Formats: sequence, structure tokens, C-alpha cells
Amino acid sequence: MIKIAVLEFDSSMPSSIAITGDVLDTANNISYAARRKPLFDVTRFRCGPRTQNAAADGADLIVVPGLGISTERQLLKKLDSPGCRRAGELLHRAFNSGTAIAASCASTFLLAETGILENRRATTSWYLAGAFRHRYPNIELASEKVVVADWPVATAGAAMAQMDLMLAIVTKFGKQALADDCARYLLLDERQSQTPFISVSYLAGQDPKIAKAESWIRKHIADDFNVNDVAAAVALSPRTFARRLAVTCALSPVRFVQRIRIETAKTLLETTRQPVDEIARQVGYVEPSTLRKLLRRETNRSPGSFRPE
Repeated sequence: MIKIAVLEFDSSMPSSIAITGDVLDTANNISYAARRKPLFDVTRFRCGPRTQNAAADGADLIVVPGLGISTERQLLKKLDSPGCRRAGELLHRAFNSGTAIAASCASTFLLAETGILENRRATTSWYLAGAFRHRYPNIELASEKVVVADWPVATAGAAMAQMDLMLAIVTKFGKQALADDCARYLLLDERQSQTPFISVSYLAGQDPKIAKAESWIRKHIADDFNVNDVAAAVALSPRTFARRLAVTCALSPVRFVQRIRIETAKTLLETTRQPVDEIARQVGYVEPSTLRKLLRRETNRSPGSFRPE
């Protein structure tokens, strides 16, 4: 059996912990129903300053569910706590001994703090991506990804990405067919990207200049302008604007404008009966086909799928 240790904190998200157990239990139950031995032996332990290494001894995999942190300030304070420092030591020691590690949401920062993710590819919660990229420049951050399985390490994005992470674990230690059965049993959809869930307004609000740029774009959304016009509107050079935008939103200026236009178009599609051609013009696209292509690229959906039933 694959021995999995689930590392918990007093602030860990209950839903993240529950999802971890539900997916692994489902995998075991499906195996049992098919007259096969259960695949996973799961133990849970709470991490504090006095946690013993024995809690994870012999584990094939340590899973760290989401920390339940919603802001960068809270996260940095949590990472400096005795419990997190102790957890970092435990994870580093286990990883060097050959144990695989998986974490989601803000817990990915804990892995990064230990050096486990150094020179690796990873993802994290989309709203913490800027802080992650700034704090860990040697980690290749794929913030748009729901899961990055760079085994023996796997990371996942925000909150409910724990479901996707657990399916990746079942695939790794079991079989793809078993993961597919778990997904069907639990009614889980396959998601490859966090992009459709990202709020540009939330990210832009972390930098006053970028927030002002967002407001300017929304005000002039139907106009013909370029990114230099946006930079000038907030008194930044195009290069400085692009740099600050990359840090804050992990987007290029062109993608930033596109994302705002797409968000606005989605709202109009969901709340009005206006033709797609008219909505395209209202958000700055002369050719409706441009809007259709961008919607398909960013959301993997057609304009019609956003219409109310």
C-alpha cells in the first residue's frame, strides 16, 4: 500500500482536508469493489512546534492541504510561525529521504520556503502569484495551471484545486483509469487552467497605478487605444507599466487589456440578450470573430454558452 501522511495546521481549510480524504477513500472503495486491495494507507497529523519526525516516517507521500490564508500579510506571518518552521524542517528532511510532496493553495509557499521547489516548475493560488514570483525568482511559476505535477513534487492552485491535486496523486500512484473512475464517482470535472477563475480587479487592486489603469481601460473599453495610451494615462513609461503589471497580475499589457474586455463581454452575455456582434463592438472589437477566438482561448467556451437559459 502507498502510505500517505496528511500534514495539517490549526488554520488548514476544512474543505481541503475533507477533499483529500474523500478522494483517497473513493479510490480505495473503487479498488475494493473491483476485488483489488485498497491502494492508500492514509494518516493525518497536526503540525506544531513540537511535532515529531516520526509522524511522517516511512511515508511515500506527504500531502499539505491549503493553509486557509487569503492575504499576503497573513501568509508571511503564518510562514514565520513556529509550527510552519517546524513543518518546513520536516518536509525538507522527508523530501531528501525520498518522500514525494504535494501541496495546494498557500501551502505551496511552505514548500518554496524549504527549497524543495528551487529550480522546479510549480503553481500556486492565482491571487498570490505575484507574491510568489517576487519571493521565489528561481522557481518557474505556471500560475495559470491548476496542477503542476513535477514529481516527486506536485503543486496546485487555489482552494478547490485540492480536488485536482488528489486526482493527480491517484494517477501517479495508481492508474489513470482509477483517477477517471474517482472523478466520475465524485462528479469532478477536469480543469487545466485557473485562468477562467482569475479576477483581474482583485490582482490590479494590489498596485494603485495598475488599479488606475484598469479603471481607465474599463472607461474607454469601446475605444481604439493601445497599451502606450494606457501607460500614459497612469503616468508610467510603457516599460515601467509592463514591469509593474507583470509583478502584480502576471500578465503582459496586451493580455491585461484582453482580459478586461473578455470579463466585460462575459457579463454582457450573461445578463443581456444583445447580439454577439454588438457586444464585441461595445468591448472594443470591430470583428466579432476576435471576441469569439479570445473567449475560446481564455475560457474554452463559446459565446452562446454564457447565455442564461
